[in-house]
Amino acid sequence: MDEILQYLERHRESFEEDLCALLRIPSVSADSRHRGDMRQAADWVYGQFTSMGLKAEIVETAGHPIVYAESPPVAGAPTVLVYGHYDVQPPDPLDEWVSPPFEPTKRDGNIYARGATDDKGQMLTHVKSAQAVLATTGKLPVQLKYIIEGEEEVGSENIESFLDDRREQLACDVIVISDTSQFGPGRPAITYGLRGIAYFELRLTGPKQDLHSGTFGGAVTNPLNTLAKMLAALVDGAGRIQIPGFYDDVVELTDTERAQFAVLSFSEQSFMRQIGVEGVSGESGFSTLERRWARPTCDVHGFWGGYSGEGAKTVLPCRAGAKFSFRLVPNQDPVKIGRSLEQMMRALCPPGIKLELIDLHGAPGVLVPLDNPYMSAAASAVERGFGTTPVFIREGGSIPIVNAFKAKLGADTLLLGWGLDDDNTHSPNEKFCLADFHRGIKASAALWDELGKLNA
Repeated sequence: MDEILQYLERHRESFEEDLCALLRIPSVSADSRHRGDMRQAADWVYGQFTSMGLKAEIVETAGHPIVYAESPPVAGAPTVLVYGHYDVQPPDPLDEWVSPPFEPTKRDGNIYARGATDDKGQMLTHVKSAQAVLATTGKLPVQLKYIIEGEEEVGSENIESFLDDRREQLACDVIVISDTSQFGPGRPAITYGLRGIAYFELRLTGPKQDLHSGTFGGAVTNPLNTLAKMLAALVDGAGRIQIPGFYDDVVELTDTERAQFAVLSFSEQSFMRQIGVEGVSGESGFSTLERRWARPTCDVHGFWGGYSGEGAKTVLPCRAGAKFSFRLVPNQDPVKIGRSLEQMMRALCPPGIKLELIDLHGAPGVLVPLDNPYMSAAASAVERGFGTTPVFIREGGSIPIVNAFKAKLGADTLLLGWGLDDDNTHSPNEKFCLADFHRGIKASAALWDELGKLNA
């Protein structure tokens, strides 16, 4: 590895220049005005692979293209699939950015730009590591296959059909994704569990039009009042979700996991300062980390109905609605949750209200066994790259593609996050620590070496 490490050191500046070049492309997948920029970003990623001598192609989809690349097979060694995305979130609100979102700017050891950590910077670490290995040794110790898509930020509509169409070509032993975070500065982490999600929209319709609340109030069922009662009924005072059977399939935390979480250097006071609150709450009997990472939750995301403008308007609204979701832990089935939720909502629905519950999307949780040999290889590689032993954590968010990979390719995923939880992902002033960018490249190069020691 010495020669590879020397190469990485010599090319630090050029790697940062390449990162800036990719960050300058406003590849916002949600905005049709950026369709040309999406193509430019795909072409840029494709060019990275071809310049390294990898076999690469741009795969057209009904939406934005997928970039696929692969290196030659290595007899007796594992095949590794690397997933990432080149699309980014919209940069709004623009007036809250210190520097323009698509003019990458270096400040205080960070690179600021939309997509810096999600996911251009993290994805690029696995490209540059392969470049370094190929440039110094001429061959990789494992076969690498890359899927870099352009629709992750808009639901990855076309990725599953791509996996179906190319299942044989995409066959692999393990998958690597870097689109998560470290536990904290200088505390690299391997994420072995993700929560799933079940997301719904509830629409309630009452009278045929808005009514005068003085004339009709008390005689007509108010959709907004009903909505408030229904949402309040979802969770009790102890933070327990009240949908019948909701906890039947929950995989409980083991004593070992709870002990591991407990010894992590997590400060609840620092956490509260970071998000600007004076207290925390949640399901009784669990710590803040346990609630965030490994317990199911219910959150209302928005609701509407009636009048919310300036001043008073005594209206009894004809319609009301809300969007809300449940974060699910491994083994919970979002379809089963949805059926039980609808039964509960209809039982609560009073006369005079028509109810419509829309299932917007769902995905189950993920749990990767810690005794997996690929997990051990990853831990060694991260330690070599960051100079410290990684901790094993869960993540409260959902990455549905991990479920798709498991279902269609039968492989587990290594979630190796180089970002930090204050990187402002999806927010103004998104950043990525440049030292972690380089440490991520080093850890990635070590990962190919560590995985190459395993038998396929």
